[in-house]
Amino acid sequence: MADATVDQAQLRQIVAGMSEGVILICPDQTITYANAAALAMHGVAALGDLGETVSEYRRNFVVHYRNHHEIGPVQHPLDRVLAGERFHDAVVEVRQARNPEHVWMHRIRNIVTTDEKGRPSALALILQDVSDRYEAEARFEAMFRANPAPAIVCRLADLRYVKVNRGFLDLTGYERDDVLGRSFSQIDLLTGAEHRAQAIEHLHAGKTIPQMEACLRVPKDADKYVIVAGHPIVMPGGTPCMLFTFADLEDRRKAEAELRASEERFAKAFSLNPIPTVLLSADEHVPSSANEAFAHLFGTPENRAEAAALWTDQSERERFRCELERHGQVRGFEARLRTQDGGECACSLTAVRVTIDSAPYILCAVQDIAERKRNEQELAKAIEAVMGDASWFSRGVIEKLAALRNPSDGETASIAVEALTARERDMLTRICAGASDATIAADLGLSPNTVRNHVTRLYRKLGVNRRSAVVVWARERGIGAEPLIDRPKGRKLVRKHQAD
Repeated sequence: MADATVDQAQLRQIVAGMSEGVILICPDQTITYANAAALAMHGVAALGDLGETVSEYRRNFVVHYRNHHEIGPVQHPLDRVLAGERFHDAVVEVRQARNPEHVWMHRIRNIVTTDEKGRPSALALILQDVSDRYEAEARFEAMFRANPAPAIVCRLADLRYVKVNRGFLDLTGYERDDVLGRSFSQIDLLTGAEHRAQAIEHLHAGKTIPQMEACLRVPKDADKYVIVAGHPIVMPGGTPCMLFTFADLEDRRKAEAELRASEERFAKAFSLNPIPTVLLSADEHVPSSANEAFAHLFGTPENRAEAAALWTDQSERERFRCELERHGQVRGFEARLRTQDGGECACSLTAVRVTIDSAPYILCAVQDIAERKRNEQELAKAIEAVMGDASWFSRGVIEKLAALRNPSDGETASIAVEALTARERDMLTRICAGASDATIAADLGLSPNTVRNHVTRLYRKLGVNRRSAVVVWARERGIGAEPLIDRPKGRKLVRKHQAD
C-alpha cells in the first residue's frame, strides 16, 4: 500500500511538470486532479474553478469541436472519457461561460486504464494548447480573403486546392465549391504558360514559380490571359502549400491592341503624307525614318554628318535646335535645305517632340516654299514699282499696298514722329511728295551728298531700306506732302495746290 502511495505521488510530480495539461477524473465523475498547465489552459488558478464534477465543468466551460473527426455518439470530451472511448487529436474551442471573450484552442486525447475486471479505474484527459496556431490561421484566413489580388492555395501533398479568395472567383467566374477540393489536373493554372514545363517541375518540388504569362481556361470566358506566380508557403499546422497569385492582363492587352492600331494609323499617315516628313533622333537629329516624299526630295541621310549637310546655313540649323530645345516644338521655321541633286530649296519646317515605343523622337514636316517666295518677291517688286511715286495715291490705297507687300508687320518701326529732327522731317515730307535727292538738294540748298546722308540716317531711324517704305511709314501716321484731293472722274489725282 505504501508503495502504491509512493508511486501515485511520484506520478503526480511527473504530471505536474508536464507542459501538456492533465485532468484526472474518477469513474464517479469527480475531478480529482489538474496540473498547472491544465489550469492555465482554462484561465483558472485552482482545481475548484474547473468544477468538482464533470457536470460543473460543463456549466463553467462551453466546448465546441473545431475539426471533423468522428466523435462518436457522446459529444462532450469528458463524457467520452467517462464512457471509456479512446480518441486523440480532437481539436476543441473552449470558452469560459462567465466570460465568453476568453477563448482557447485545445488539442485533446485521453488515457483510460482498467482494473482486473476491465472496468475503468483511472481516466485522464490530456490537453495541448494550440491557440497560437489557430490564431495565426485565422489571421492568414482574414488576410487571404481580404486580399483583392486573385489568389488560390494548392496543397503540395496531393495538389488539391484548399483555399481560394474572392479575387480569384471574380477573375475566373468559378464558384467557391467548384474549386475547393479539386485537383490541379482538374483546374490547370498554368495552361499556355510561357515556361510551363519548368513551372510544373517547380510545383512538384515546392519551389518558387517565377512570374510568367499564362492563358487560363475558365467558365466565364473562353480564355483569360494572366500573369501567374507561385510562392511556397507553410499553412498553419505545418502543411506545405503553394500560393498562386494572378494579375489580369485583359486591360494591358486591350491597351497594347489600341497602341498597335494607333501605331499602324500613324505609320500609314506618315508614309502616305504628300508633305516631306522625317522622324529624327532626339539627340543627334539624325533621320531614323523618312516618308517617300522626303526621300524623293532630300534623300535618306544615315548619320550625323549627312544630316548636318542638309542645311546650307549651319547657323539656321543651330537656331532650329535652340528653339526646339526651348519650346519643345517649332512652327513655320524658314530655312534653306540642300536637295538630293545638290540644289537649294527654301523650306518651312514644323517640328514637335514625340514618343514612339517609349523612345523620344522629333517629328518634322518640311514644306517647300520656293514657289511662294518667288511669288512674294515678284509681288514686292511690282508694289515697289507702283509705289515709286506714292504721292499720287490716297492713304487707303497706300495702306492696302503696304499690307500686300508686308502683311505680317504691324509697323515698320516703333519710333515716334516726335523723335525725328527738323531736317529728318524735311526729308520725310519731300520723299512723300515724290521728290528725288537732287530736287530735295536744290529745294533746301544742300549738296546731293548731304541729302543722301540725311536720307540714310532717316532710313536707319525708321528701320526701312527704301523710299516706298518711308512713304508707307508716313502714311500710316497721317504724314505726307500737302493734302491730296481726288481729281474729277477720268482725270489723274493731283496735288491740292495744283487743283487750286
